[in-house]
Amino acid sequence: MTKLTVLPNSYLTLNYRLTLPNGEDYINTFIDRPATVLMGSGQFAPCFESVLLGLCVGEKKSAILAPEESFGERKEDLVQWVSLKALKEGRDDDVEFNPGDVIEFNAPGGAQYAGVLQSINEDGAWFDFNHPLAGRPVSFEAEIVAIL
Repeated sequence: MTKLTVLPNSYLTLNYRLTLPNGEDYINTFIDRPATVLMGSGQFAPCFESVLLGLCVGEKKSAILAPEESFGERKEDLVQWVSLKALKEGRDDDVEFNPGDVIEFNAPGGAQYAGVLQSINEDGAWFDFNHPLAGRPVSFEAEIVAIL
């Protein structure tokens, strides 16, 4: 009997951890419950999927991914001004916004994107639309629980 291995289209359950350079966990399913992922579907970034390929149930693997391999470099042009009118559009009148909040916006065509509120005043707000991990190396550790 051949061992099942993770393939580009596998449906699998795994525990994984993303750790920042300072040792802080960004995501850790080892302490909560495993994730279930369909490889190649966009649920998992290709950089993480490539680490998983070829692994068998019970196997663990770790990799350190540079920014250009994972979430990309920080782009200063993704720090943008949003008018207060645009910020409040489609939201409750009494909604409060505070620096550090992650705010979702609707893009044309129904897509959504999010930014981290940097600062706000009576005219509008500065948002950082970079991925929170952009420009930072990350450590990725995974253990395959099941290949379905």
